[in-house]
Amino acid sequence: MRFPSSIFVSVSLFTAETTAALYLSTTYRSAGDQIWQGLTLLFVLVPSVLVQLTLTFIHRDLGRDRPLVLLLHILQLGPIVRCLEAFCIYGSVGQVEEPYVSITRKKQMPREGQSEEVERQVGQAEGKLFTHRSAFSRTSVIQAFLGSAPQLTLQLYICVLQRGVSVGRGTLMVISLLSIVYGALRCNILAIKIKYDDYEVDIQPMAYLCIFLWRGFEIATRVVVLVLFSSVLQLWVLPVVFLNFLVFFFYPWILFWQSHSPFPENIEKTLTRVGTTIVLCLLTFLYAGINMFCWSAVQVKLNDPDLINKSQNWYRMAVYYMVRFVENATLLLLWYIYKTDFYEFIFAPLLVLQLLLAYAIGIFFMLVFYQFCHPCRRLFSSSMTQGLWDCSSFLCFLCTSASPQNQPIGSAAPEPSAHRQPSNDRVHDTTSDSADDAPNDTTYDMLNDTTYDVTNGENSTRGGVNGDVGHIVSCNV
Repeated sequence: MRFPSSIFVSVSLFTAETTAALYLSTTYRSAGDQIWQGLTLLFVLVPSVLVQLTLTFIHRDLGRDRPLVLLLHILQLGPIVRCLEAFCIYGSVGQVEEPYVSITRKKQMPREGQSEEVERQVGQAEGKLFTHRSAFSRTSVIQAFLGSAPQLTLQLYICVLQRGVSVGRGTLMVISLLSIVYGALRCNILAIKIKYDDYEVDIQPMAYLCIFLWRGFEIATRVVVLVLFSSVLQLWVLPVVFLNFLVFFFYPWILFWQSHSPFPENIEKTLTRVGTTIVLCLLTFLYAGINMFCWSAVQVKLNDPDLINKSQNWYRMAVYYMVRFVENATLLLLWYIYKTDFYEFIFAPLLVLQLLLAYAIGIFFMLVFYQFCHPCRRLFSSSMTQGLWDCSSFLCFLCTSASPQNQPIGSAAPEPSAHRQPSNDRVHDTTSDSADDAPNDTTYDMLNDTTYDVTNGENSTRGGVNGDVGHIVSCNV
C-alpha cells in the first residue's frame, strides 16, 4: 500500500495558506486597509467551507452517527482530522487480519497490441484509504481555483499598487501559487484515472514534472496578465472576468440541453431534484473557475452517468489555447497602450514578450506531456500532433471557405450568351471537381464532439468522434 503523501501535501498547503492569510489579514487591519482585509478573509473562508462540505458529502457523514466529526468540520478542522484518520488507517494495515476482502480487476497497458487483465485483492483498510485520497484530490482542486487563484490575483494586484512586497504577502503568494499548480496537477491525475478507470495507471516522475511546469507557466502568466490589465483598466476587468466565467459556466448546460437527455438522478439517492441541481451548479461553477486560469483536464458532461467526458478531444483543447493566447495578447496590448507613468520603472515591451513566451513555454510542456509522458498514450486513437494538425487544417478550411473567390485583376469573368446552349459532354479536368459534385456532405460539430454524414434521400446518422478526425480536411491555399 502506497504512503498517503498526496493527502499530506493537500493538508499542508491548506493549513499553510490559511495561516498565512489570517496573519496577513491582521497586518491589513493594523494598517487600516479594511477592504484588503475583507477580501483576503473572503478568499480563505469560502473555499474552506466548500472543502468541509465536500469531505462530508464524499464520506457520507450526514447519514452516520459521528457528531464529533461534524463538529470539527463546522470548526473548519475537517481536513486535519481526515488526514490523521488516513494516517491511522495506513499505520494499522497488516496488524489485524481483515475479514472481508474485495477483488478488483484492472487491465494492464497494452504491449504488442495485447492487454492482460490482472486481479488484485483489496482490503477494507485500502478501500478506506482510497476514499480519502479521492476526497482530497477533489478538495485540492476546490481550494486551488476557488481560493488560491483569486487570492494570488488579489495579493499581486496589491503589490502592484503599493510597489512593494512585504514578507507576509510574498509568503502567501508563493503558497497560493504552489496550491494552484498542485490543484491543477491533481485535476490532471484525476482526469486520467476517471477516463481510464479500467486500466492500471502508473504515472512516472517525468510526467509529474511536465505537468508541474506546464501548469506553472500557464497559471502564472494568466494571473500576471489579469493583474496588469486590471491595474490600468479597472472598470473593464469585470466584464472580461464575468464573460469568461459565464461562458464556461453555461457551456456544459448548453450541451446538456442540446442532447435532450433526462435530468441526472444518479448523483446521490438521498438528494432531491433541487439538491441535485445545486450540486450540478456547484460543479459547473468549479469548472468555470478552473477554465478562468487554465485548461481543465476534467471536462464536465452532464448527460454522462459519471458527469465527465471520457473522450480525448484535441479540437476543444486546441481552440481553447488559441483563443486564450489571443486574449492574453490583447489584454497585454491594451495594458501597453493605456499604461501610465506608474510603470516607468518597467521596460514594457520586454515584459510583454516575456509573458507571451512564458505562455508558449507552458504549451510546449503540455505537448511534451501528451506526446511522450502521458501514462495512457498507447490508448489514444490519434496522437496529439495529428489531432492538432487536423484541427489547424479544419480551421484553415473554414477560413478559405468563408473568403471570397479570387478573381483575376483587371478582367471580369465573361457572361454566358443567352443563345449559347450548355454542352452536355463537358469533361471534368480534375478529380476534385467530381468530388465536389458527390451527393455526400460532411459537417463537423466541434462543440458536441460529433460528426454528421448527410446523404440525399436518407436520414441523418450521428456518430461520436471521441477526439478522432473521421475525414482528412484538405486546405487549398
